Amino acid sequence: MKDDKYYIHRCEILGKAAGLKGNSPVGALIVRQGSITAEAEEAGKSKNDITCHAEIEAIRIAIRKLNTTDLSDCILYSTHEPCVMCSYAIRYYRISKVVFLHAVQLGGATSSMPLLTTKDVPPHWAKAPEVVQLKLSDE
Repeated sequence: MKDDKYYIHRCEILGKAAGLKGNSPVGALIVRQGSITAEAEEAGKSKNDITCHAEIEAIRIAIRKLNTTDLSDCILYSTHEPCVMCSYAIRYYRISKVVFLHAVQLGGATSSMPLLTTKDVPPHWAKAPEVVQLKLSDE
């Protein structure tokens, strides 16, 4: 059975590929019912589009593939803590759980702008997702 470490390892591979292209080394997956529904790497620099963060790219793929904007039965995995922009998309599309490896100073959960976890959101949004920072044993 695949676990969080398996999916994070796949994100790390995607992140390395992004870094080789001159982008930030971030990779993300959307997992639904134990299967990878979407995977993406950071592409902001290579696409010259700041909105092409790995998490948003993965969300875009997932909503097209699943033909829905309700991703409440999905988990997002990322090498890095989602930023405020990505956190907004995660909340909007109702992703139920977020697992990340590296915390970032201006992230969406642990920073002074915790959009990923705040209860102060529009009433039509789902509750905050479960947020897990994965700790690998070799770190």
